[in-house]
Amino acid sequence: MCDTCGCGEPGLKLHEHNHDHDRERIVYVEQDILSKNNLLAERNRGYFETNGIFTLNLVSSPGSGKTTLLERTIAALKKDLSFVVIEGDQQSHRDAERIEATGVPVVQVNTGTGCHLDAEMIRKAVKTLNPKENSVLMIENVGNLICPALFDLGEAHKVVIISVTEGEDKPQKYPTMFTVADICLINKIDLLPYVDFDIEICKEYAKEVNNHLKFFEISAKTGEGLKEWNDWICQETGRPQVNL
Repeated sequence: MCDTCGCGEPGLKLHEHNHDHDRERIVYVEQDILSKNNLLAERNRGYFETNGIFTLNLVSSPGSGKTTLLERTIAALKKDLSFVVIEGDQQSHRDAERIEATGVPVVQVNTGTGCHLDAEMIRKAVKTLNPKENSVLMIENVGNLICPALFDLGEAHKVVIISVTEGEDKPQKYPTMFTVADICLINKIDLLPYVDFDIEICKEYAKEVNNHLKFFEISAKTGEGLKEWNDWICQETGRPQVNL
């Protein structure tokens, strides 16, 4: 069980009273377990907006290619944009070491038994990173399509990444994540000839829960489709688009 969100325990307490004439169930709502996080997230968001820090929260299943995407994105844009990165994992520093090799500041946040990053973790990590004004903060969340959907970090956009090896029905199985995301990256399209995955069907499933999603079809390994993704970041940050 997650020790920060208590996965599966929605803050409700059931208490039953047995009576001779009736059997009733009374449900007491204890508290909104997300209220503290949401308050901190708004403070984070205010700090980011005041300092022009464009913040993306990358969320996905494990192994979808988030770290490789970060490496390619940073390599393409770091001459024109100042990047800082927060890496979230339950254990190890492997992803942070990969990002450190790109030459940008990075902080690893290990959540232990926790299954997501929260706003307080981001606040502390940002304090350590001390990003410059008008920089780009990339948050690689813990690999999980459930709990990270519930926790606002103060980001400008949630970016959900799905790889073609996972199955086109992920939006139907994990609708909350696709509902709260703004951007959907469909990764590993270089493997399409070898897997049973229909991109258009996947998009239709995603649009059923969120018809405002913006899609990018990419291969973080080969670079296919990354120009459009990089151009979108440049557009959002007001920078000239980069010729790749």
